[in-house]
Amino acid sequence: MAFGPKGCSLKHQIEVYHNLAQGKAVIDYSFHGVIQHVNKDILNELEEIINYGIPSFKFYLTYGYKVENDEALAVLKKLKELGGITTVHCENHEIINYLREDYLAKGLVAPIYHSKSRPEEAEGEAVNRMINVAAVAENAPLYIVHLSTALGLQYIKSAKERGQDNIFAETCPQYLVLDEEQYKLPNNGGLKFIMSPPLREKNNKEALWKGIKDGDIQVIATDHCPFNFNKEKQLGKDDFTKCPNGAPGVETRIGIIFSEGVSKKRISLNKFVEITSTNPAKLFGLYPKKGTIAVGSDGDLVIFDPYKKVTITKDMLHENVDYTPYEGIKLVGYPEIIMARGEIIARNNEFIGQKGYGKFIKRNKIELI
Repeated sequence: MAFGPKGCSLKHQIEVYHNLAQGKAVIDYSFHGVIQHVNKDILNELEEIINYGIPSFKFYLTYGYKVENDEALAVLKKLKELGGITTVHCENHEIINYLREDYLAKGLVAPIYHSKSRPEEAEGEAVNRMINVAAVAENAPLYIVHLSTALGLQYIKSAKERGQDNIFAETCPQYLVLDEEQYKLPNNGGLKFIMSPPLREKNNKEALWKGIKDGDIQVIATDHCPFNFNKEKQLGKDDFTKCPNGAPGVETRIGIIFSEGVSKKRISLNKFVEITSTNPAKLFGLYPKKGTIAVGSDGDLVIFDPYKKVTITKDMLHENVDYTPYEGIKLVGYPEIIMARGEIIARNNEFIGQKGYGKFIKRNKIELI
């Protein structure tokens, strides 16, 4: 996601991120445009960015650069017209701010109050609002990122039952295997799990797994956004609002979803491939170059040992951060060999690829599923 300084153009953001990746990436990559403000210049720029090969854009309904409802409508309408897709971080900004200030005033500053200040209803309301805005935008494609609640999922299902299509959703491993109890760990351990949306009460996990199985959730992503526990996360040790939001998870996604999903028989092997590979490739304009095994497609393959037993520890991972939120989780099934464009780049948990091998992928306009 290509963030930029306040007031910058979309093109400026993309150019900065190209410079960051050039000659360094070890796998193929692309960017999402991040819409941090909306005006005529930004709306006009969308066509150029899509033609350049970036058809997906994200905006936020909270944080310092939140998008208002009329601006969201303008973006949804424009991207529908251009063949792009709008992805949205759905939380109600005003509810969150009210609750954060209320907890601080009462001296309730422990990590658990991060979760309490971002209740399920804050997500549910924002999901439902964007569904309705997308309907007004002539059924524009809408992609809900990191869905964490049964309530938000119910609004998605209700809209589909009313006949509104072009609504897509992703969730993440943390919302499928972790829960709100993590915020109560001793020695400020709960700071490791401060992310937005927060971890939820346990009942949401099985609802999300059912949403995946039933096809109401199309993708499992990561929302990977790491901060070191012993450094940046400690900013929140006396006040949860000071803790940077985000957690690592890019390396553990595939193993966790295979083990918790396929090995535990929550989903089929075909559904696993669909939600981790084929669906995102289609929704974000990478298919059939990526997301399928076919003549002419890239040879991007992950070869699994479906019976291999692994216990996740920080020491076994390659993420550039000092902890993993999944420490101690036992997996059944783990990748043995990873290939990118036909070349083996990792074997037995050891990276053997080459810096600079990864290429920027010019993506197509969106193929709705």
